[in-house]
Amino acid sequence: MVDKLDPQSLTEKGKKLFASHKYTEAVRFFSEAVSAYEALGDVLNAAEARNNQSVCMLKSKNAQGALEALEGTEEVFRQAGDVERQAMTIGNQAAALEALKRIDEAVTAYEASARLFAEIGSGDMEAAVLQAAAELNLRKGKLMDYSISKLGSLSSVENPSFLDRVLKFFVKLFVR
Repeated sequence: MVDKLDPQSLTEKGKKLFASHKYTEAVRFFSEAVSAYEALGDVLNAAEARNNQSVCMLKSKNAQGALEALEGTEEVFRQAGDVERQAMTIGNQAAALEALKRIDEAVTAYEASARLFAEIGSGDMEAAVLQAAAELNLRKGKLMDYSISKLGSLSSVENPSFLDRVLKFFVKLFVR
């Protein structure tokens, strides 16, 4: 039995349920963890639990709830100087916005997330969110924006695949 007052136990239970693809049940545990962390005055862990809750909500097809769960979390991480979790939060917001078909806002959020990942030298994460932005631009028919985002994602990859290396070669060959 999970102690309802122990936020770490609630979080661990939520993570286990998430790993088992029981997203709706995981949401409940992360929500309880948020309340427990807030009761202890632990705003950073409460914000992290909100991030986890948001991901579970998105997986359970509740994009609006996912977006709402993230309200205020970016600012908590910004004030704490936790750039990595701030970037992840913005990326989660972008994913929720994408699911809500708010594509322009999603692209802007993905790009903001990528800038923060670049700031801390997390090239693979930067590349992943730039790739997501590129794909949204392509779907909207914004070929120039797609190209710019795609090229940015290629230059950020720390361990490029064979295809990435070929694309980089052609870019260097033809863009001067």
